[in-house]
Amino acid sequence: MFPDFNRWSLPLLILVLQGLIFVGLLLSRYKRKKNISDLFLGLILLFTCYSQTCYTVGFMGWYNEFRTTKINYFLLDTTFAIGPLIFFYVKSITTSNFKFLKKDWWHFVPAFAFIAYRFSIYTYDTLQPEFNSVQNGILKLSLDEPIVLTVLNYVNPPYMLLYLAFTFQLFYNYRKKIMQFFSNTYKLELNWILSFLILFTLAFLYSTIQSIVGLYIDLGYQQRWWLNLFVAIITLYVGIKGYYTDTTKLKKLSFSFSPNLDAIPQKAIFNEQKTISESDMNIVINLMEIQKAFLNPELNLSDLADQANMSRAQLSEIINSGFNKNFNNFVNQYRVDAFKSMLKEDKQKQLSLLGIAQECGFNSKATFNRVFKKLTSYSPTEYLKSQLN
Repeated sequence: MFPDFNRWSLPLLILVLQGLIFVGLLLSRYKRKKNISDLFLGLILLFTCYSQTCYTVGFMGWYNEFRTTKINYFLLDTTFAIGPLIFFYVKSITTSNFKFLKKDWWHFVPAFAFIAYRFSIYTYDTLQPEFNSVQNGILKLSLDEPIVLTVLNYVNPPYMLLYLAFTFQLFYNYRKKIMQFFSNTYKLELNWILSFLILFTLAFLYSTIQSIVGLYIDLGYQQRWWLNLFVAIITLYVGIKGYYTDTTKLKKLSFSFSPNLDAIPQKAIFNEQKTISESDMNIVINLMEIQKAFLNPELNLSDLADQANMSRAQLSEIINSGFNKNFNNFVNQYRVDAFKSMLKEDKQKQLSLLGIAQECGFNSKATFNRVFKKLTSYSPTEYLKSQLN
């Protein structure tokens, strides 16, 4: 009898419905604020929930109650859509003024082709005699299930793996650029992107392993249920975190001033700069130690270059080669040293440790704790205790 709420169907139903709630919230926010990353994430969740339909309604007794159901024609493989959507979701977050261009539609050609194919075989089968008395028609049984779906089992893993690889590369390049040009690493937002990618990678690996095992062992619906439960849990988590994590900060970061140091031979840069003079290094030291440019929590390479009356490429080379640090570590070392100096002045009697950190240019507790531990091997509290003892 349909619907049958049992230990197999109920968890999937609850998780899928909650996932769909966040689909609605994300698409609604996209409609209001035109934040295209909300659209991409909403579609990712929508297709992921859609992929759970077969097992959810199956365990609810749909196939037993409706013996001639045609639902199998509309249970589309969503890999061709989810792979590109994951890539464009991360790209829309990590690209200033991102716009989805006409050429980007080419990424979704396989998805549209598969939809057109399914629609065509459904149209053909509906024209055959006695179609209404069976569950699957002629082409579904003779073409789709034995041939097309088998081919997709081999095509989907490398297809998804390719998009995940591109997306991870995009993410790591972006994180590297932030370390080179911004004093704030935006760790909370970047951690969310990394978590998002890892979760979908784990789901992909689980699905691939299950497909390989299924070639040698006949896995029943209940054994395959665990993958659907895992994906449903991921969908809900991604919906919650994706909706409440503010990624608009990353979109506002502009790298238009960023020299592509990886693309330029270091020797060429050195020759262009002639040498890193002591006077140039003193200008930078003066900005940090005398004018205390590091107290600006939003300080970036462009700002400091303007203050030093240098090009961004020149300043970057001075910091990287002259001080042997990237921009982020260079600035934060001054902030940590300033924090230590304020502790020596007993400022902790007037301000909290976080208050002192903010006075020194740190913009969040999480960033301060992480940077301080990285540069001193102590937590701020441990360091304070060591100084008092």
